Amino acid sequence: MSANVEADNQAAPIVALVGIKKRFGNFIAVNDLNLEIGQGEFFTLLGPSGCGKTTTLRMIAGFETPDAGSVLIDGVDQVGVSPDKRPTNTVFQSYALFPHLSVRENVAYGLKRRRVKSAEVKRRVQTELERVGLWGEANRRPNQLSGGQQQRVALARAVVNLPKVLLLDEPLGALDLKLRKSLQVELKRIQREVGISFVYVTHDQEEALTMSDRIAVMNRGVVEQVAGPEEVYERPATDFVAGFIGVSNLMAGTVSSAVSGRTTVKLAAGLEIETTAQGFAAGERCHAIVRPEKLLIEAAASPTNARPGLSGTVISSLYLGSATQIAVELDGTASTMTVLVANSDAAASAGLPGGGARVRLSWAPEQVHLVRESAAIRGLGQ
Repeated sequence: MSANVEADNQAAPIVALVGIKKRFGNFIAVNDLNLEIGQGEFFTLLGPSGCGKTTTLRMIAGFETPDAGSVLIDGVDQVGVSPDKRPTNTVFQSYALFPHLSVRENVAYGLKRRRVKSAEVKRRVQTELERVGLWGEANRRPNQLSGGQQQRVALARAVVNLPKVLLLDEPLGALDLKLRKSLQVELKRIQREVGISFVYVTHDQEEALTMSDRIAVMNRGVVEQVAGPEEVYERPATDFVAGFIGVSNLMAGTVSSAVSGRTTVKLAAGLEIETTAQGFAAGERCHAIVRPEKLLIEAAASPTNARPGLSGTVISSLYLGSATQIAVELDGTASTMTVLVANSDAAASAGLPGGGARVRLSWAPEQVHLVRESAAIRGLGQ
């Protein structure tokens, strides 16, 4: 997160959701949600389909009304205020451009409705079209533009109105992978330039990690964790977050002791490991996680280190270009662990074990992280 965003977050939040609840019939879409979003922050709501992220966004926008709780924008409760009266704008995946208007006219539309002076409209429209690299296309119609260009027009149309909060509902979802990646960079650049708080909804983990200052990971209407991208990836709070963000090797276990800043865990696979995890109590169930890129894989017959580890059999090896992904079935269990080995060294890559090879997986103690069971599974989402 940038220094400016950190400083802004010390002030009053631009958006505060307090005790938000939303049902659709018997289905609990959002349950007792509390979130604060800082001034100038790129904040992402991340989670699988049906987790409540889009419903949360729509309650901020005013398209849905919470059954309970407050939606504060710049300190003012917006519950009961219509979408067009809120200091927000929304960018949808569908673009929602007016096909009969030019690019210039699409971007100017909101300003003209607010009766902004003509000279000011021209200046602001040109500024935003230049920002998104489309000033040269100002006189074209939406159907003469590519999907990526149309999405840029939709973004310019939203930003030109200078909302306090810009809401983006999976705006890159309809684009191809290469274009989506390039627009991720552009979107983050634009957000930093205009200084407006962005609230972004996506199910794409990589997208969230790339662009966000902070991420709220949602599951079954509950926020499992709110943190920066590095913390969400390196130190997930629950087994759900660990499994949803990237690939994790989850090893079920029970805390056998927790003293003097050291927590010892007895894994279901039989191995006892020591970690630096804090806040766990003896007898507590948990999962130990190790990311695939942090595992060392060696021939089982000749290990080169005394680090903790588990033995197993290679069941698959996939070449992914920059890395090779190896799946290992652990001895005495039905569990599989995934190893990711960088292909930067041709000789080392050539010597990787193939299917059926007996191997040992090991890791450094500091590379193990303990997580609790999902907040939603613990009953908080019911």
